[in-house]
Amino acid sequence: MTAYSGVAPGVRELSALTISKVAVGPGDNNCYLLHCHSTGKRLMIDAANEPEVLLDFCDRRLDAVVTTHQHWDHWENGLAAVVDATGARTYAGEPDVPGIKVPTDVALHDDDIITCGAFELRVIRLTGHTPGSVALLYDDPEGHPHLFTGDSLFPGGLGNTFGDPDAFASLLKDVEEKIFDRLPDSTWVYPGHGKDTEIGVERPSLPEWRARGW
Repeated sequence: MTAYSGVAPGVRELSALTISKVAVGPGDNNCYLLHCHSTGKRLMIDAANEPEVLLDFCDRRLDAVVTTHQHWDHWENGLAAVVDATGARTYAGEPDVPGIKVPTDVALHDDDIITCGAFELRVIRLTGHTPGSVALLYDDPEGHPHLFTGDSLFPGGLGNTFGDPDAFASLLKDVEEKIFDRLPDSTWVYPGHGKDTEIGVERPSLPEWRARGW
């Protein structure tokens, strides 16, 4: 495995697919590419910015793009260009679809399954950072789970709920019940910005997050 570092692509090789990561500016948004070994199919998570970087990243071959939530920095300058160049099918959480100014082909709901080649991603709705934020779970049959969380879960805490106590309570409830209560400590977490983490690293901090309210 090549360690992720700054804007340079990083690669994690699994038994059935390759997970690659690149950060694009100006907000250092993480973009992930999942490449199915057996079929060659490719899925991108958050085609945020710098379209030429993203098109080089996927070799201009892409079958699907999932946008984790509606905030502009996760789709503004990248999504339309990547879709136009590759014809990729677009996915986003149903409540966030109106806020994404690129047509969404498939509106996602909790527990939906996205199939790309021979691998599947399960959709986990996490309401709070935005109404329709989604996380995507790949449960490696020969390893541990891999969870792509957008801006809902980071190393050290939840995503920003902008001082709204109801949004924070909703996001904390979803993250606790749908992620920490269901997934093992070995689950690798891939956030929308910054470094990766693991469920087991973050689990002891849940009481602190609850107490501080952000």
